[in-house]
Amino acid sequence: MNEQQQSLILESYSRFLPPQGVKLSYGTAGFRADASLLQSTVFRVGILAALRSLKTHSVIGLMITASHNKVSDNGVKIADPNGGMLSQHWEPFADALANAPSPQELIQLINEFVKKEGIQFDGVRSAEILLGRDTRPSGEALLEAAKQGVASVVGAVAVDMGILTTPQLHWMVRARNKGMKASEQDYFEELSSSFRCLVDLIPSERSKSDGTNGKLVVDGANGVGGLKLKVLEKLLNGLVVEVRNSSEDGGILNEGVGADYVQKEKVVPHGFGSGDAGIRCASLDGDADRLVYFTVHPESSGAIDLVDGDKILSLFALFIREQLSILNEKEGTKNNHQASLGIVQTAYANGASTNYLKQLGLEVNLTPTGVKYLHEKAAEFDIGIYFEANGHGTVLFSESFIGWLEATTKELSTRSKGSDEEKAALRLLAASRLINQAVGDALSGVLLVEVILQHMGWSIHRWNELYHDLPSRQLKVKVADRTAVITTNAETVVVSPPGLQEAINNETVKYSQGRCFVRPSGTEDVVRVYAEASSQEAADSLANSVAKLVDQFLG
Repeated sequence: MNEQQQSLILESYSRFLPPQGVKLSYGTAGFRADASLLQSTVFRVGILAALRSLKTHSVIGLMITASHNKVSDNGVKIADPNGGMLSQHWEPFADALANAPSPQELIQLINEFVKKEGIQFDGVRSAEILLGRDTRPSGEALLEAAKQGVASVVGAVAVDMGILTTPQLHWMVRARNKGMKASEQDYFEELSSSFRCLVDLIPSERSKSDGTNGKLVVDGANGVGGLKLKVLEKLLNGLVVEVRNSSEDGGILNEGVGADYVQKEKVVPHGFGSGDAGIRCASLDGDADRLVYFTVHPESSGAIDLVDGDKILSLFALFIREQLSILNEKEGTKNNHQASLGIVQTAYANGASTNYLKQLGLEVNLTPTGVKYLHEKAAEFDIGIYFEANGHGTVLFSESFIGWLEATTKELSTRSKGSDEEKAALRLLAASRLINQAVGDALSGVLLVEVILQHMGWSIHRWNELYHDLPSRQLKVKVADRTAVITTNAETVVVSPPGLQEAINNETVKYSQGRCFVRPSGTEDVVRVYAEASSQEAADSLANSVAKLVDQFLG
């Protein structure tokens, strides 16, 4: 790098000295830690984002959030040009950059990387980075550090998009790189107009159904999602939403609230009680990229019926399959296109959901745990649907399939306007615009769930009866070296240490509907055990037996 560039980085570096004894690693969630430790890291991620923009000749996003973590934490992650996560190929550089202990080593590291990647790092090319943050009090100071990091690269410009949900920032990056308008207002307009279009296409015999009457009550996790949902609701017709635990209510972010809490604890979030019995309720997480639904038990002290990400996936799959079958049944559609529909899950998806989807005749694919693997696999289909049980997921429509849908709707509007075929094609097009194509998005997810329930004429109780989850148990076993466990087949089969998988199989066959797998944690020195069986007692017993086996084999 030239002298001007070097002095810019060195001058900024002196204001963001790294904390002693802290080593951070870039994972699916980016960097995440106690907010007090992050200023130096966020400054460096600003540099990383500018380099990524120079490398890809595209707009890049930088989001400051710690999602469902406690309020004292924060984090930072990059949105790549397609709105997805940072390329895995760049993650080792992100780690090295964050942990470089001295200004000289930082400069050397950047010089070597820029050379290796062939990045023009001389101020000739400009770079643009969109910045967003959630409602955490630490966000403002960290945003300033990010701006300084971006500004320390000659020709790089940071654009502050304000307080956003994580999915909004990812959507904006994708939209900008596709040459579309990408303000927050454009996001709200795209979601609301697509929702209204789907409401208008509800079959007349179903729209009078009382299945989904009444309002939806949403727990906003005291985060950014509740605020944005209030804005969005004003643009909708056909949906009444009451938001509780919005960040204006004075509650603490993610404390006793939010999708992560509701899904793991299976109890009502703060602010909900027996007075809400039977009402359709939903819960977002702190940065609104996860979504679960639930109903409250009438006579209970906070017990709920949870409708998790697996059931959301199943609802979306049913609706999309219905539209595709209408299109495929009718003859005479130009270039009749048998679309490939793929369902993508991890081994943590409840076995009952996987069996249900397979019984529908759908292709179910398993990937290793982690959104990047799910998203990558879903992108292989004309329509790929992925969700984790925790409520993180989306539906991907391929560019070629969207092109085919647009041509088909045009043709049908002249040949058979108002036909079932035309309506099915229009529904799929509207769904592709409503659901966030970049990343899991609780706001777009809520709207798609709500309009599909209206379309089906279903209550939340009817939806929840699609199948019944098998009882399951998750355990952690402390081990000396988690890397001693090597798995294959989407983490469902242990290949090392030898003999462990055989022992797990021998144990699992003793239980009705038994299923069990073990995998090393990505973050701590433990091996995770997951077990399912026909009763809770059996699932607990199988998990405990396999945990003992792991202990025996690994000590």
